Amino acid sequence: MTEFKITGDFIPMIQLLKAVNLVQTGGEAQVVVEEGEVKYNGQVDYRKRLKVKPGDVVEYRGQQIKVI
Repeated sequence: MTEFKITGDFIPMIQLLKAVNLVQTGGEAQVVVEEGEVKYNGQVDYRKRLKVKPGDVVEYRGQQIKVI
């Protein structure tokens, strides 16, 4: 599991996927979220602008990211 530290209160889901290099572009991030390839705290979530906060876990293609 990878840990990702944010400086504010949250990071939008698509920005997080780009920041940890799981996708190359924001457009690619939007597509994988819309297609249900991303899990948020264990559940598939289709919200591109979902506010990911410290303590949340995002999973994409077997990679888990814990936001701290």
